[in-house]
Amino acid sequence: MAVSSVKELKKNRHFSWTRIKNQFLGIVGNPFNVIVFFTLIILFVLIIIPLLIMVQNTFVVAKAELRSIPGAKIGDYTLYYWKYLLASPLTKTIFWEPLLHSLIIGIFVTLISVPLGSIIAWLMVRTDIPGKKILSSMILIPYMIPSWCKALSWLSVFRNELSGSYGLLTGHGIPVPDWLAYGPFAIIIVMCMHYYAFSYIMVSGSLRSINSELEEMGEIQGANKVQILKSITLPLVLPAFLSATIMTISKSIGTYGVAANLGNRIDYYVLATRMKEFINDSPKGVGYAMSILMILLASGTIFANQKLIGTRKSYATIGGKGTRRNLIPLGKAKVPMMVFLIIFLFISMFLPLFVLVMESFQIVPGKGYGLNNLSLYAWIGKIENAPNPAFAQNGLFRNSEFGRATWNTIKLSVLGSLITAIFGQFFGYVTTRGRGKWYGKSTEQMIFIPYLMPGVAFSAIYFAMFSRPRLGGLIPSLYGTFALILLCSVVKHFPFASRSGSSNMMQISVELEEAADLAGASFWKRIGKIVIPLAKGGFVSGFLLSFISIAKELDLIALLMTPSNYTLSFLSFDYSKEAMPQVADAICIVIILFILIGNKIAGKLGGEVSKSMG
Repeated sequence: MAVSSVKELKKNRHFSWTRIKNQFLGIVGNPFNVIVFFTLIILFVLIIIPLLIMVQNTFVVAKAELRSIPGAKIGDYTLYYWKYLLASPLTKTIFWEPLLHSLIIGIFVTLISVPLGSIIAWLMVRTDIPGKKILSSMILIPYMIPSWCKALSWLSVFRNELSGSYGLLTGHGIPVPDWLAYGPFAIIIVMCMHYYAFSYIMVSGSLRSINSELEEMGEIQGANKVQILKSITLPLVLPAFLSATIMTISKSIGTYGVAANLGNRIDYYVLATRMKEFINDSPKGVGYAMSILMILLASGTIFANQKLIGTRKSYATIGGKGTRRNLIPLGKAKVPMMVFLIIFLFISMFLPLFVLVMESFQIVPGKGYGLNNLSLYAWIGKIENAPNPAFAQNGLFRNSEFGRATWNTIKLSVLGSLITAIFGQFFGYVTTRGRGKWYGKSTEQMIFIPYLMPGVAFSAIYFAMFSRPRLGGLIPSLYGTFALILLCSVVKHFPFASRSGSSNMMQISVELEEAADLAGASFWKRIGKIVIPLAKGGFVSGFLLSFISIAKELDLIALLMTPSNYTLSFLSFDYSKEAMPQVADAICIVIILFILIGNKIAGKLGGEVSKSMG
């Protein structure tokens, strides 16, 4: 009896191990499971581990701080960096003041740009304002101009002696106070002329989905236009309005380029600019701690948006009878509203572009646009023929730095967007085919993490991870290499490429793959013959979106730059600091042309790039 029990037990154990082995082989042998496994591993290694390493660096002693921490050894546990940031005599200067400045900028930019974009959206979608075709093609062009280029344009007009050269007003004898040229007022105005696009895009999309019969019913009941707008239209677009508000405050709090150009000259620091100073200098652990707080601040705004929108699920604006929109006649307000839009486009688009172009041809900055002060030197000049000491090197087309930066920009944009688009399609495939399953949800959540982080804070994560070799050289030191900038750019743009991939894959019916499976086609054959050919449109859209975004990026790469790896955006930023505004503005023009041409190509190929650029 006992011998029989032992044999039975051994048989059951053998059966259990065999079953587990067969299940494991079945899982591993399924190509889709392999894709899911490597997707989760890649995202964990490229997003979660770098974030954990940066958090770790705020609690361990670095070599540079050995003198500041008596008796400490490299790698010892410490709260030194957090105490330095939050509980030291310098805390007010290095943390509370920059935090206050960031919040002031974020709040005022939101209060101005969100209503501005919403009003423009309402005028363009719901009213009979004339010239819609032309206006709609122009209304997003200001958003395509990088915000830091607008900051340089602002300096070209209002710059005073603090910058080492005069702006247009100061050059003509008109004194410009520091508060107008630099600091919070200048930063807020420049950002408003850029971030209005969030509310314009979101609110206009929401307005297009509202059936005008709802408003007509209110008019039949005797409500006037103001009552209809207040009681019907605004409640229906409120979710989009809230989303735009949260997005705007999150982006404006974390922006680096504008704040660095317009704030550093008068020691007006925000969290992003102060954080970069610490990471570039010392103690780096304090900079990493500030990055964590910036990420938490940005994440908090995004999650607040999800909670607010989640409570308004009762609004349904699209019914089964179709969506009909009757335009609201503006009557006597038509001319004032038209003038309002023209003034807005003049200030946000025409004026910055005009100033940048004219400044790039000036001999002496601020001396006007007369023929006696115009020259092609910033473009094609030679150093031995420099007409003014302000020209410190050859013009762009004779400048080796410009050639190298152009090549770096093209190389970074092409490689980065190609890699991002490929991964985006695979991530989109996993999330759509795994919708409602744990791996689909996990993939979506990890991909979303880079979206939560300001660009300069995200680059700090990679700076922390690759600043020195780790795990016995398994993680190499990449600081100062093009590979690190490329890797950071790719991972930061995962959310955008994945969104494009998800939208694309949702349009490819699973039934097509199931039919091929029944016909005996292997998984990889189904991918090669069905999914990839049908995904070409989404791939091109994801590629162009990433390409244009990477080409104009400054915040993300500023922390990782070394002279050999300068891109056009950082070269322009660097020249602007060295009192060479003509050359900096000329580079801005090249970048803007690059973006506009790319967006035109995207439009021809069906990609809505202009609606997704951040």
